[in-house]
Amino acid sequence: MPSYEQLSELLDPATTVLLTVECQQGVVGPDGALPELARAARSSGALANIARLVAAAHETGIQVVHAVAERRPDGRGANRNARLFRAAERLPVQQLSGTTAVRVAPPIEVTEEDFVVRRLHGLSPIQGTDVDALLRNLGCRTLVVTGVSANVAIPNAVFDAVNRGYTAVVPSDAIAGVPADYTPAMIRHTLALVATVATTDEVLGCFKRPRRTGVTPG
Repeated sequence: MPSYEQLSELLDPATTVLLTVECQQGVVGPDGALPELARAARSSGALANIARLVAAAHETGIQVVHAVAERRPDGRGANRNARLFRAAERLPVQQLSGTTAVRVAPPIEVTEEDFVVRRLHGLSPIQGTDVDALLRNLGCRTLVVTGVSANVAIPNAVFDAVNRGYTAVVPSDAIAGVPADYTPAMIRHTLALVATVATTDEVLGCFKRPRRTGVTPG
C-alpha cells in the first residue's frame, strides 16, 4: 500500500478523475442480468464504497465519469466475436439504450457535473469511447478506477489508462468480480503490477481537500 504522502500526491484534485465502470442497474442492480456479480458488488461493500467515493468527489470538485455499457434493440454495431458477447445476447435482462437497465444504480448519485459515457461495443470503457479525449481535456493525470467487473472491464480500463499515460489508482474494495475470491487474486497478481492499489478509506482521506476553482489544461 502507498504511504499517505505518495497517494496524496497522486490524487491532486485538479488532475484526478474518478471513473465508475458499468455501475448500472442492469448489471449491479437487484434485478440485473448477472445476479452473482450484482450480489458480489453489494455483499462485498464495493457498490457502497463506490457511492462513498462519488459523493466525496462531488463534495471536493473531483470530476466523475460514469462508463455505461449498452446495446441497441436491434443489436447493430455490437460485438459478436467472443463468447461473452454471444452469452449476453441471451440474458433475461438486456442493457438496451434508454431503459432503466443502463441508468447508474443507487446508491451512486449522478450530478449535472458528471459525464456519462455510453458504449455500444467492445470490452473497455476507454478504448473506442469518448473517455480518453474527455480525460485529456479535463487535465487528468490520475484516473481512479472503480466498478465491475474485476474479470474483464476493470483490467481493461486499467491497462488502457496506463497505456495512454495516465496513472491508475484502484481502490481494492471498490471493485468486484466473480467468484468473490477472484477479485483479490486479480488485484494482487495483475492490477498491483500496473496500478497504485489503496483502500476506499485511504483514497477518501486524500479527497478531503478544498474544492478546486479551475482545471489546468493538459
